[in-house]
Amino acid sequence: MQIIISNLSKEPIYEQIYAQIKKHILTNELQAGQGLPSMRQLAKELDVSVITTKRAYEELEKNGFIYSVVGKGSFVSEQNNEMIKERKFKVIEEQLFSAIQNSKEIGLSLTELQDLLTMLYREED
Repeated sequence: MQIIISNLSKEPIYEQIYAQIKKHILTNELQAGQGLPSMRQLAKELDVSVITTKRAYEELEKNGFIYSVVGKGSFVSEQNNEMIKERKFKVIEEQLFSAIQNSKEIGLSLTELQDLLTMLYREED
């Protein structure tokens, strides 16, 4: 599992760790039941504080991506496909809301925004 920390990012380091581990889980790079590095080991590998990795792991556990077993470590949780779809839908809504706000700030019409979205969506095919 590769995690890249950017000191130039406005996003806190624990959120960068959280987001990258979450991505590895959602893309099945990390399988259900697979063990994660210990908080100390990950902190050492990334050259960050153990408190930072602990916070990232706590967020992952709170959101159902991992579970912890005292004395054994943290493991990837079984993922419910409906829950994954709902979480991703929420992220899309937030990103679209942000795009709408930015569009309004620069005077982009709804039609222009729809055209842009259609063009970008089709480019991915």
